[in-house]
Amino acid sequence: MLSSGALFSQSDSQDKNELTFATYNVSMESDNYSPKGAMGKSEQMLINQLSSGHNAQIRNIAQIIQTVKPDVILLNEFDYIKDPELGVKAFIKNYLNVSQGGAAAIDYPYYYYSTVNTGQPSPYDLNNDGKLSNSGNDAWAFGMYPGQYGMMLLSKYPIDVNAIRTFQHFKWKDMPEALITKKADGSDWYSKKAWKEFPLSSKSHWDVPVEIGNKTVHVLVSHPTPPTFDGAEDRNGKRNHDEIRFWRDYISDNSASYIYDDKGLKGGLPPNSRFVIMGDQNASPVEGDAIREGIKSLVESPKINSDFTPASKGGAEFSPKNPFGVNHTAFWRMRADYVLPSRLGFKIVNSGVFWPAKGEPMSELVEKRESSSDHRLVWVKVILE
Repeated sequence: MLSSGALFSQSDSQDKNELTFATYNVSMESDNYSPKGAMGKSEQMLINQLSSGHNAQIRNIAQIIQTVKPDVILLNEFDYIKDPELGVKAFIKNYLNVSQGGAAAIDYPYYYYSTVNTGQPSPYDLNNDGKLSNSGNDAWAFGMYPGQYGMMLLSKYPIDVNAIRTFQHFKWKDMPEALITKKADGSDWYSKKAWKEFPLSSKSHWDVPVEIGNKTVHVLVSHPTPPTFDGAEDRNGKRNHDEIRFWRDYISDNSASYIYDDKGLKGGLPPNSRFVIMGDQNASPVEGDAIREGIKSLVESPKINSDFTPASKGGAEFSPKNPFGVNHTAFWRMRADYVLPSRLGFKIVNSGVFWPAKGEPMSELVEKRESSSDHRLVWVKVILE
């Protein structure tokens, strides 16, 4: 079913036009480094683990990255740490720049990260439980502190920092035909004041232009909310759908006029742009609790090359009776993580999900939830045309 080269991205290519893009939900947030229910969680817990260089989970994550050798990789659930010396640079220096398990060290001279909406306090009772907690379910997106479940983009190629567009503060109400959440009696779930201020993105949406020679690739990254942990009103399911729909509209030639970024610039991606959409979308077109039309319409966009689906032997082995198991990207048995290149500007060479079958090399890196993450690294290798 899979070629021998489909497990890993393999060796570095001599062809500078050959590139590997990857996404990986690394579960590097405080819940992973403290007992369940512990108080006082913050990004300091990740800072401590990054500085030590000895955390087993992070070392395994680094080994997986060193094995696949992506040129550009998005890390979801990497807590926002404002000081790069304590965050991204510590991760690169103490883990990626150090050989893990015999894999060659890897370096990323360029990176981008910024603030996200998770844990950002709102003054409203967003989950309608009669209490104002400011955090958790009453934050603008679920989180116990600002920046929990953040994002980090690492690149071997320069990033055009001045041209980055972020959409953290784009208001959900400004999306035409947004999926409005209602109570059982038909009234609005959110108060008028809350809805007026409500951001669409649960983390953020970023358009990060990466300069590869004289060509630009727009790396479009996000991490929509899980479509669960709510009630019959499906407020998270509707937000997940519209967060995914945002990219479908952004890359279209005629549906993006309503979009504005955090600097007030309007419109979507310029026509005839190369792009790769990456991230944990928390949705599958064929399984799970999401409103599937969101991810289905994105994957089926004529702008996106969906002629392939990254696969693994480990996923197929883990869910042997599920025909979709070969394409799963999370141990809770669903395709949730995506690398979606544009049809324009790329030729796809290979793709895969890092999920070795039992007994294969490095299968121990994904054997348990605590070994690395509940998600798997997903990669696509392309030739830049």
